[in-house]
Amino acid sequence: MSVLIVDGANVVGSVPDGWWRDRRAAAERLRDLLARRERAEGEDVVLVVEGAARGVESVPGVRVDSAPGSGDDRIVELAASYAERGCTVVTADRELRARVRAYGAQCVGPRAVRPEN
Repeated sequence: MSVLIVDGANVVGSVPDGWWRDRRAAAERLRDLLARRERAEGEDVVLVVEGAARGVESVPGVRVDSAPGSGDDRIVELAASYAERGCTVVTADRELRARVRAYGAQCVGPRAVRPEN
């Protein structure tokens, strides 16, 4: 079983659809998109949110993790904790990609979960 960790702020920010007016609602739309997305057998999905998006509720198929501080730091913690199980991180952030790859994580860009980008 693998884990897909989604950098909510980075993926939401990849589409100029007015997300900055209501960051929480934008994170909820992403969460709902992830819940509808086809996934591999046994794949768990974790959406990491931060700042104004904190408090978004989990739904079946997507666990929302509200980072207490930096979302990037939380994603690195999660990648480290899932290192033996295997994980893929969805982000376009080059620095974050380098940090999670140190724990063996695979990385893909936002288009992997938001094909309309």
